[in-house]
Amino acid sequence: MVAASVTIQVESEVAAKRLWNALVKDHSLIAREMPELCTGVTFLQEYDIVNDSTGATEFSYVKERVDVVDEENFIYSYTDLEGGELGKNLKSAQFTLKMSPKAEGGSVVTHICNFDTLPGVPQEESKLEAMKAQLTALFKKMEAYVIANPTLYNA
Repeated sequence: MVAASVTIQVESEVAAKRLWNALVKDHSLIAREMPELCTGVTFLQEYDIVNDSTGATEFSYVKERVDVVDEENFIYSYTDLEGGELGKNLKSAQFTLKMSPKAEGGSVVTHICNFDTLPGVPQEESKLEAMKAQLTALFKKMEAYVIANPTLYNA
């Protein structure tokens, strides 16, 4: 078993509050804008979410537990409970998304993924770099949507 962490940090011209409203509060945004990744979101309990990706990726779903929703500091943390890579390559996976306002406007978005691989699954630097690239591309696509829709997510 190998414990590892992947962190991306991306600067954005979008204010932290708008990104928070889009990425954390609009639970249908990813399904709507990236159906190849996620085809729907279902709330099982107040803080349990299932991201359905049937036919969209190599796995059919990921069940997540929301651990932290800190709207004042723009921190959202969740843990994968089942599905996805759990049981295939990973023993556990925990994610934290933080939007930090910049004094001159815009924000810095930090996305951290902490995970443990299953015994016998090696940590490959190329896979970690691919994960960083995928997380960055996902964020950039969501950011572009927010920028293209300036009247959304201002509340």
